Amino acid sequence: MNPSTERTDLAAYACSSARSLGRKHPEEHRDNRPAFERDRDRIIHCAAFRRLEYKTQVFVNHEGDYYRTRLTHSLEVAQIGRAIARQLHLNEELTEALALAHDLGHTPFGHTGEEVLDNLMQGYGGFEHNLQSYRVVDELEERYPNFNGLNLTWEVREGIIKHASPYDAPLEAMVGFLPGVVPSIEAQIINYADEIAYNNHDIDDGLKSGYITLEMLGRIELWRRVSATVRGKYPAIDDRRLVYQTISALIGLQITDVCSTIATNLERFGIAGLEDLRLINRAVAHFSEEITILNMELKSFLFDHLYRHHKVDKMRVKAEIFITRLFETYLRYPNLLPPKYQTRFDTCGIHRVVCDYIAGMTDRFALDEYKRLFEPYERV
Repeated sequence: MNPSTERTDLAAYACSSARSLGRKHPEEHRDNRPAFERDRDRIIHCAAFRRLEYKTQVFVNHEGDYYRTRLTHSLEVAQIGRAIARQLHLNEELTEALALAHDLGHTPFGHTGEEVLDNLMQGYGGFEHNLQSYRVVDELEERYPNFNGLNLTWEVREGIIKHASPYDAPLEAMVGFLPGVVPSIEAQIINYADEIAYNNHDIDDGLKSGYITLEMLGRIELWRRVSATVRGKYPAIDDRRLVYQTISALIGLQITDVCSTIATNLERFGIAGLEDLRLINRAVAHFSEEITILNMELKSFLFDHLYRHHKVDKMRVKAEIFITRLFETYLRYPNLLPPKYQTRFDTCGIHRVVCDYIAGMTDRFALDEYKRLFEPYERV
């Protein structure tokens, strides 16, 4: 790689392509892009990334054109992650790659799909979407002649498998990725970019759906505080623009808070370089205590009034029926799976192959497949 293509303003505690631990399979590259930039591009071009367009965030895809999907959510996480990385002189390309990959393994129908597949896979390894994201990039994508997966760098693969926590994944999955050791700061900030994105876009989607109202949000301290500042600056602002400006201000406030907390922790723990981070093994990315408490109130509100709204629950019940019946039918009639999946039965086991197939479905494909299998007059 031509060293001139690597940024020169990275902090000592940032990851750099030049110091990457490399890829599992040796490759000859056609150009001199930095390794993490190449990884980001591979993720964007993979099939699993494109399918995110038709996977649920909160509202199923057919419920409206303006609600967030896993794809738009991933783009918002990348935007927020890069903003944090830029302020701290972290590696923006690594951060972006991790943000764009963090939901590649998510099921159709959001967290309901994940919970249902995990229950169905008890005794066969369970299901967890971060591990599935790793499985997608390491094995399931088929684009290259000499190996399966995307052959991403060690740092990206570590960040994917340690998303949310370096301790949650089964030990056997963590072999080769410093089990129990905190990942890079770039990987750590994805947890908070993810939370900033979904809290704020779920407010927007919840208001658009009518499931929550501005009056209800007015009882939440964080919203009340920030929206009052916006209204004080623009006294004549209408409600629609107030919502947009308040959400924008909330995102900015939380980005600033994370950056400030990370800078404080780096100094507090004496972390001057990436090696120090691994040796000291302390997570440095999190919200301040004040924002943590305010966010908990907001998250509790969204859980009670949006994620558990009776209309959202109706779709959750339907999704559970769809996925369970598809899973049980494929187990009973495995010849219904596409041929390329059937070739994996001997190496992966039929339960894992069926799980992979369903996890890769979009909401739309799962609904169509359900109709093809169980509605007598639907064409197959």
